[in-house]
Amino acid sequence: MKMEAVQETTVLDMDATEMAEKIATQQITSLQATNIYISHLQKINPRVNCLVEERFEQARQEAQSADEQIAKDEARGRLFGVPISMKESFDVAGMITSGGIPARKDYIAKEDAEVVARIRAEGAIILGKTNTPVLCFCQETDNKLYGRTNNPWGLDRTVGGSSGGEGALIAAGGAAVGVGADIGGSLRFPSHFNGVIGFKTGNRQVSTQGAFPAMDHPLQDRMMGVGALAKSVRDARMINEIIAYTQPGKCLLDDFSVVIPQNTLKYPANPSTIKAIKSATQILSNHLPVTDEQPPYYQESTVLWQQAMSIGIPEFCQLANGGQPLNPLPEYLKERMFHSSDLHHYFTWVMFTANLVKPSNKQVQKMENTIREGDRKLAAYFNQRLLILPVYHCAAPAHGQVIKELFSLTLSYRRYLPFIAYANTWGLPSLIIPAAEDEHGLPIGLQIISRVGNEDAIFQMGEILEQKLRGYKRAKL
Repeated sequence: MKMEAVQETTVLDMDATEMAEKIATQQITSLQATNIYISHLQKINPRVNCLVEERFEQARQEAQSADEQIAKDEARGRLFGVPISMKESFDVAGMITSGGIPARKDYIAKEDAEVVARIRAEGAIILGKTNTPVLCFCQETDNKLYGRTNNPWGLDRTVGGSSGGEGALIAAGGAAVGVGADIGGSLRFPSHFNGVIGFKTGNRQVSTQGAFPAMDHPLQDRMMGVGALAKSVRDARMINEIIAYTQPGKCLLDDFSVVIPQNTLKYPANPSTIKAIKSATQILSNHLPVTDEQPPYYQESTVLWQQAMSIGIPEFCQLANGGQPLNPLPEYLKERMFHSSDLHHYFTWVMFTANLVKPSNKQVQKMENTIREGDRKLAAYFNQRLLILPVYHCAAPAHGQVIKELFSLTLSYRRYLPFIAYANTWGLPSLIIPAAEDEHGLPIGLQIISRVGNEDAIFQMGEILEQKLRGYKRAKL
């Protein structure tokens, strides 16, 4: 490929691994790739609203410098010269970290989050930061500071959250790869709804230093994962290798069996999702033993997750309110009736409903005992097992529908959140593979889950499903 003949669509469809190789071998320049992404983002962002803060001029300067270093054979790093994007909740030196809160609209980070620093050390060029809900605290990406992010597969559809801006941007080909975080589906919902590869790391495998908001309670900290939203499994693996504290060991996939609940699924899944599960079962049955069963603590996980996330609600409300106490229900009603709150009504409604199930100190102690016991059982259960689960019961619904389903006074989260909550509650790594499309052409993802230490097996299985099923396709607006 001659540099002057590089096609925009070629760059937009490239994963980061291929782009790094072509930049390193001077088949394309970093500046060419950067300019193509910037032009593309300027075209799509008015409709999708995924990118909320850009650093285009700095990116161009860094790309020019990268090309000069490559010409001198001074390039170092697995992402050298590759343009990427970053979830708004990660500190990037010189950029705003607001968490979608108007009171933080002028907060400028002084240094990079550790994850950002590690990726930059590999030569990546950050184009900008992507939208999140308020405090990254719900599965719809909308806030009063930056507005709503729309799904590039259907602008009237949700992108999920909280890494919703990142999912939408990668789906539309706005960067080579992106980075998000996940404490309650925050990375996996956007991967599923937008049709991208996503990887949530396991319990305390990646630093959350410089991620906003900080999750200080141990029951919350253990549930947080950080990883790639990507166009390929190999990119998700590479990002994990860069940001993880330790490198995952090698696994022999032939030593594993696969659990795929079908008759034992229990929770709702629409026909398109069931069809995707059956397709995965058929493919994997050619490689490994497959059983249909419920894994341990399948039923209990969602309540444990919701109770853990309800710890510290008053403090989170105060943080969102610029340090002042906040009663979420009056603030919710104020916004719904008069549109006069600085906080989106999604956030205040989620805070109100979550506070209803806030555990007592005695309940927290009981939860801690249950989780200690569960950790031991699941470590043994997943020693040489991989679990396939849906992400949600359907493809991307209309804006607002996910919040109605997950946060109602009828505690409907117990019906709709089990697929997501399982990996968070137990601190399990999870890889999302776009597996199918529904009747409207909207993507459907499946999760591959196992214990910490089995990441290599997860990625190997992901590569099989990526090749045999839908995989990543760029949404073309």
